[in-house]
Amino acid sequence: MTDISAQIDWLARLVAHDTTSSKSNLCLVEDVEDYLHGLGVATKRVANEDGSKTNLYAIVGPEIEDGVVLSGHTDVVPVLGQAWDTDPFVLTEKDGLLYGRGTCDMKAFSAIGLSLVPEMLAANLQRPLIFALSYDEEVGCLGAPDMIDEIARQVPAPSAVIVGEPTMMKVIDGHKGISSFRTQVTGYTTHSSQANRGVSAVMMAARIISFIEELSRELEANAPAGSAFDPPHTTMTVNVVHGGTQLNIMAGDCSFDWDMRSVPGDDVDEIFGRVQSFVSTLEQEMKEKHEGCSVATTWMTRAPHLAPQSGNRAVELAHALTGQNHTEVVSYATEGGQFQGAGFHTVICGPGSIDQAHQPNEFISLAQMEAGTAFMRRLIARMAA
Repeated sequence: MTDISAQIDWLARLVAHDTTSSKSNLCLVEDVEDYLHGLGVATKRVANEDGSKTNLYAIVGPEIEDGVVLSGHTDVVPVLGQAWDTDPFVLTEKDGLLYGRGTCDMKAFSAIGLSLVPEMLAANLQRPLIFALSYDEEVGCLGAPDMIDEIARQVPAPSAVIVGEPTMMKVIDGHKGISSFRTQVTGYTTHSSQANRGVSAVMMAARIISFIEELSRELEANAPAGSAFDPPHTTMTVNVVHGGTQLNIMAGDCSFDWDMRSVPGDDVDEIFGRVQSFVSTLEQEMKEKHEGCSVATTWMTRAPHLAPQSGNRAVELAHALTGQNHTEVVSYATEGGQFQGAGFHTVICGPGSIDQAHQPNEFISLAQMEAGTAFMRRLIARMAA
């Protein structure tokens, strides 16, 4: 068995930082900075507007072209309301599994990479390895774009990006995009016995939701031929609804949150435009009853899909490192589509299973930690050759 004690120690170190997306990630970033600076590795922050959160990137090895970016997000989803058997922010080993929030999604990949920085430095790398740690991935891939933009402008052109999301070390070259929306419906309040005078925001919202469901069924019926995604088509779901105040009062307000998980090839703007066209007609109908009625939709997050591409150097690299000769696609979204959109050859490949992500008692197996460590050491050897 491979000695992975250093990798486990680093995973425990990262898990101990509560970087739930609603909180700052500076505690983790400062810890990583202190470690890298102690090894003589310079770091660069790319912070949000108020400095409460930040991306961090660092170049290990020579600052020349053809490096490989190691991409990982620092934030995790909440544990509130989940039934954990252990402290989610204390790494706990039991029966070959390592429990803790973020163990598989996705602090293990970054922990493995950080633990091996001394080996990277000792290997006399001929091409650089570039750590790219982001914030707010879990709430819509909000942090990475600014860092990706700076890497594209400031760092000698890398040849590949490896996003270490949990794939059980399978090579993933495609994923769906995700867009999320909030629709606010403003009606006109009356007593429910005077329904002819009022405009129920809840009932108007229900009509929009029904249209979204019909559109989703149409997309399902027209799934791209040969799509490898599961499900094979773009999906649209409404998942949160708030509205009304009392049973006998026509609802004056209703809001609902919905998302779209789009397959490569489907035009997200065109699909959203169809919803907006329906809403425009409905809004006019509402205003004929009362001018103050309205419907407004905010596009909250937008993470593009990762599209399979021929000649993808990142995929070729991952195949060489894993010994695999095939690729797969996944239905969840990552920052991979943002890297690809900026012109980088990108692949998703990392330890752990997405089945454990966001779950109570989240874990990663020791076997996956070993596999991820072996993968990273092969990458180091390749970059030193």
